[in-house]
Amino acid sequence: MEKDAQSQYLWIPGATTIGVVCRDGVILASEKRVSYGYLVISKGGKKVFRITEHIGAACAGLVSDMQILVREVEAYANLFNLDVGRPISVRSAAKLMSNLLFSRRLAPLITQTIVGGIDDEGASIYVLDILGSVIPDKYAAVGSGAEIAMGVLEEGYKEDLTLKEAKDLVLRSIKSAISRDIMSGNGIDFLIITKDGTHEESIKF
Repeated sequence: MEKDAQSQYLWIPGATTIGVVCRDGVILASEKRVSYGYLVISKGGKKVFRITEHIGAACAGLVSDMQILVREVEAYANLFNLDVGRPISVRSAAKLMSNLLFSRRLAPLITQTIVGGIDDEGASIYVLDILGSVIPDKYAAVGSGAEIAMGVLEEGYKEDLTLKEAKDLVLRSIKSAISRDIMSGNGIDFLIITKDGTHEESIKF
């Protein structure tokens, strides 16, 4: 029974995905490897997504499920903006994603998600599991490499990090996970969110 559970686990795609709140905004990042069991399907997968000008999401899990979820949240966020006349808040976007995930609980979207951004209340991130639990935090890691990355995050995170310090910490955390987690690798995608908007960067290894 234990062997079957282990072999089943191998077919769940891995990732190392991180979110960090800093002085000037939020950094979301994930590595680029898309694996399925023992096969690397892609070395250029994208697991970090822009939702609005000031909100993004970073995911670990099935890429197709991530894409479906983010597309739906983006559409609802745009409708909210048109209807109410102001951008959706980070908390509301996270709650919206939570409702979508919970409504699919009988046929769940296989993705752990970090939603982050900046609004009138400041910079924030929220961590969501497959069933839509919403947990606010200052820094978070999800995916198969999360335990390794979290050790580096715990040691290096402090309140009021600059954008550069936060980016360096995220880079160290993901590199640490990549060196030990076989399901993570091939580079890092960053989504940097400040009051001026979103900015994407990519590093290939």
